[in-house]
Amino acid sequence: MELDIKLRQLTDRIKTLKEKILTEEATKHSFVMPFLSALGYDVFDPTVVVPEFTADIGTKKGEKVDYAIIRNNQPIMVIEAKNHTERLDNHNNQLIRYFNVTDSKFAILTNGIEYRFFSDMEETNRMDKVPFLVVNLENLRDRDIKELEKFAKDNLDVDSILSMANAKKYHREIQAVFKTEVDNPSDEFVKFFARKFTDKPMTVTIVDEFRGYIKKSFAEVLHDIASDKINALQSNLKIDIDVEEVPAQEEKNQIITTDEELEGFYIIKSILGEETDLSNIMFKDTVNYFTILYQGKVTKWLCRLYFNGKQKAIAFPGDEKGSEVKQNIDRVEDLYKFRSELKQALDKRITGKE
Repeated sequence: MELDIKLRQLTDRIKTLKEKILTEEATKHSFVMPFLSALGYDVFDPTVVVPEFTADIGTKKGEKVDYAIIRNNQPIMVIEAKNHTERLDNHNNQLIRYFNVTDSKFAILTNGIEYRFFSDMEETNRMDKVPFLVVNLENLRDRDIKELEKFAKDNLDVDSILSMANAKKYHREIQAVFKTEVDNPSDEFVKFFARKFTDKPMTVTIVDEFRGYIKKSFAEVLHDIASDKINALQSNLKIDIDVEEVPAQEEKNQIITTDEELEGFYIIKSILGEETDLSNIMFKDTVNYFTILYQGKVTKWLCRLYFNGKQKAIAFPGDEKGSEVKQNIDRVEDLYKFRSELKQALDKRITGKE
């Protein structure tokens, strides 16, 4: 099973169980260990994952970190886990002590939901104060999965990760500064812009005046960027169909494209984007089903999503013209299980081998 499927299943597990998980140990067993397993580490093999790893700290002997990932008989990653109800900001110092006395290159601080990844980019053998990667499984993004793939057992490459980490660290810091300045522009930031438009002395009154201008301007710019992105996406999704294929007006009024249908479309588009240009994958919604099309042609449909009833299903073109093969699914995320069927359907449409 691929990493993205495992992580999304873990996300569902967290949403289902977190209200029932009351202790740190339960968090480890229910959330942290499945996360490590998803990355390909055998949590039951003590030569791979060592629970309660001993890390002597100065005169303190027998100090233990919750987990250590072992490679070539040496810890490559140490992990400190807390209850999912705890904020992680209060636990950096403990992990720093563990990291600094081991040969680990990476440290993870987690509450089973949020994972903060650290290294020693600022000073060798001294854990950085700021994580280079933060992943929240309750708000999992595609780019998070791509970053986590680098930590999978079969992919783990220290140099590659450190190269990514250095860039990621600055990306995060720049984004944080930018967000702060957009929400509440500092005097220095305001003066930088104000001096481009006025020769007036930078008094408190002038700075406050321009602070208002800047906040409004940034809000409008961000709104325009978002609108442009949405318009571009909608343009890419336009479907070239024959006039006679347009549903009657009364039928169109009954069509409601749901969030689940759009989520399914984006999942399928991400899968098939590995095989063809994303602009080739389009959709058409009808009263009875939601169709994914190749190049916007209804004669080249790839699959149909039946999400309007109690039982969700996905259907693929059958061997006979006009027929379909339907398979039931429980959740939208189950669409990831049909990678091979989707790619096979796409290949038939591209090659014309019906």
